[in-house]
Amino acid sequence: MSIKNIVLVHGAFADGSGWRGVYDDLTARGYRVTIVQNPLTSLADDVAATTRVLDRQDGPAILVGHSWGGTVITEAGVHPRVAGLVYVSALAPDAGETTAQQYEGFAPTPDFVIDVAEDGYGFLNSEKFQAGFAADADDADAAFLRDSQVPVNMAAFATPVRNAAWRDKPSWAVIATADRAFDQAMLQHMAKRIGAEVTTVPASHALFLTQPVAVADVIVTAARNAAAAR
Repeated sequence: MSIKNIVLVHGAFADGSGWRGVYDDLTARGYRVTIVQNPLTSLADDVAATTRVLDRQDGPAILVGHSWGGTVITEAGVHPRVAGLVYVSALAPDAGETTAQQYEGFAPTPDFVIDVAEDGYGFLNSEKFQAGFAADADDADAAFLRDSQVPVNMAAFATPVRNAAWRDKPSWAVIATADRAFDQAMLQHMAKRIGAEVTTVPASHALFLTQPVAVADVIVTAARNAAAAR
């Protein structure tokens, strides 16, 4: 039996509006989709925002996270309504690990440049934004993403997660093969460690925007198979 509830969690430097194409595709297929708006002020705050949305679901749900949203769903995914997890070019720390630790030992990503202000909040560098975040988006969409950035409290990346929902719940991973925010080896390593079923998509880090049908297809696969996988 296919799960009908989908909860989408955005990453750093973005908001939930980037999920519009995925939302439109899934709702057209009959799914009930809810989009979390992370404040990006701390891991605890983002987990709380996700938990509030999960509390409102009327049954089991597939929890989807992009980028930093992967850390959020790793922690929030222990919620009893979560039946499965989908990581969209996303981070997947283990319990006790920080987001920052996931980068250790992997190649740097010189196009993904974060400018950190004195208050500890970071924006992606405007000049590097399209190359680093949305290289396959058209200029207008990339400019809108750049100019509607939500800054992230950089301290969140140093906060360890307490729970790793992927240890108990089936996981899927969508990896963008032209992602310049993360080293490909890092994405593959994380997906393998969590035992995710992996789908690769020729896309930038903004695959949630530029490849919505491919991302939605994996979410549908998770919705159809999560109950059996558990």
